[in-house]
Amino acid sequence: MASHRRPKQPSRTRVTVLTTAAAAAVALSSQAANAAPSEKPSKDEVKAKVDKLYEEAEQATEKYNGAKEKQEKLQKEISTIQDNVARGQEELNDLRDGLGSMASAQYRSGGIDPSLQLFLSADPDNYLDKASTLDQLSGQQVEALKKIQVKQRDLAQQRSEASEKLKDLSATRTELGKKKKEVQGKLSSAQKLLNTLTAQEKAALQQEEQRANRTSERQVLTGGKSTPASGRAAAAFAAAQSKIGTPYVYGATGPSSFDCSGLTSWAYAQAGVGIPRTSQAQTGAGTRISSMSDLQVGDLVFFFNDLHHVGLYAGNNQVLHAPRTGTNVRYESMSTIGGPFMFGVRV
Repeated sequence: MASHRRPKQPSRTRVTVLTTAAAAAVALSSQAANAAPSEKPSKDEVKAKVDKLYEEAEQATEKYNGAKEKQEKLQKEISTIQDNVARGQEELNDLRDGLGSMASAQYRSGGIDPSLQLFLSADPDNYLDKASTLDQLSGQQVEALKKIQVKQRDLAQQRSEASEKLKDLSATRTELGKKKKEVQGKLSSAQKLLNTLTAQEKAALQQEEQRANRTSERQVLTGGKSTPASGRAAAAFAAAQSKIGTPYVYGATGPSSFDCSGLTSWAYAQAGVGIPRTSQAQTGAGTRISSMSDLQVGDLVFFFNDLHHVGLYAGNNQVLHAPRTGTNVRYESMSTIGGPFMFGVRV
């Protein structure tokens, strides 16, 4: 007869542990439900974070500009070398064809030893003329061979140079892609922060920007302490003034949008002066001015320790520049740029 056993009851210790765990879970759930939501950052805190991201984006932008400029330069150099190689190969082919023609002519006329030809010749004078021609032909062949050797060496050197530049171009394109991705990442993060603001907060920020713009423009127009621009600096400054209100776009060189060094290089180009593309390279475009009091309207002015921002001095301690993403070309006090004034450059 089969035995029937009662199911084993859980131990008292196990019951106690389970009960305690359940109680703890309930308590934690209750605390989570009753916890105060994390405080939303204020408008000013968001602005500070956004401004920092825009500054970092501008740093990356100038590196992007440098890589882009290098890429364009390499592409032109490679194109020139490739054109030279193509022309050189045609010249080499012509030299080889010429040498082949001379060799064929010599073969057709030189089947008998020259001394025997002289002995058998009915007209020794005529033979001597032919022998002289053969000697001259041999000299032409030697000269042609020398030219071929020189041309071959030149072509090999040019092909090697093109190969190295192609490797450099590939690395530059990789760097360009990284910098572009970095800029876009910074701008995307900034936009996400701005999206956390209410419509009223966004409007308040815009009003603050507009008030700052009006104040800076009024100071430029009413200030008379600075040395006015002259010559090409005046023409460059006038060109930049004509673009007030034009939007900032990273990597842009005008005429419908600019980044900081894009504006300054475009403005001086309108005055007939070519200056480098990036802010760091523009520091070598002229005479350095260390003191702010010595600046003249139209001088280039540089900011931040790494010199990633540049504008045009507008007088009365104001700068005319393309500030950052989300802004337009405008006047601004040099004290509110966000980074220290380093020096100026008179182009």
